[in-house]
Amino acid sequence: MTKQTVLGRVTQLAKANINALLDGAEDPQKMLDQLIRDYSNNIAEAEQAVAATIGNLRMMEQDHKEDVEAASEWGGKALAASKKGDELRAAGSAAEADKFDNLAKVALGRQLSSEKGAKDAEPTIAAQSEVVGKLKSGLDQMKTKLVELQSKRDQLAARAKTAQAQNQMMDAARNINVLDPTSELSRFEEKVRREEAKALGKQELADSSLDAQFEQLEGLGDTAEIEARLAALKTSA
Repeated sequence: MTKQTVLGRVTQLAKANINALLDGAEDPQKMLDQLIRDYSNNIAEAEQAVAATIGNLRMMEQDHKEDVEAASEWGGKALAASKKGDELRAAGSAAEADKFDNLAKVALGRQLSSEKGAKDAEPTIAAQSEVVGKLKSGLDQMKTKLVELQSKRDQLAARAKTAQAQNQMMDAARNINVLDPTSELSRFEEKVRREEAKALGKQELADSSLDAQFEQLEGLGDTAEIEARLAALKTSA
């Protein structure tokens, strides 16, 4: 996967309009679950690709650093060889002086080569650094988007549970007599009243029978008194 492809995918996913995707979904919760899986997989793949891109950048930066250091080191060697050649030439050793001058030229050639390598790498390093910066930013946005997706999924799941509970409650309420919710209670109350009335009737009937018995007893008492008085009259005569 090239860095351009990685950058394109990361940018596209980071800019994805979640709300627009959900609006067109037949089952938003299932789509969110699928998006979360896709995002998680894409983030994992992008992280590997970005890590490889960063690794390549660090290698180029290390090579550039070594070229700069080598250029400085060869420059030092060229200077030392040149000075030694001057000393030998001043001492009358021209052949030896030429030898050190040639060494200085070799060192200068190496210095130029190292400097050229460092200079040629700088534009590539700059461009690669810019790409890495965009990739890191895109990954951060994708991770933020993943958190947003997870939050929306949790909210939607909670709303679905609430709606389900409300539907169950309404289904249960539908079985109740909406026009007269106390109809069953009223019928039971009427039955109790009838039982109470029956008990009162029995009580009243019982009371009536008892009064009649007492009246009979009172009548028997009067008869006995009359008979006693009659007997007394006969005895006195």
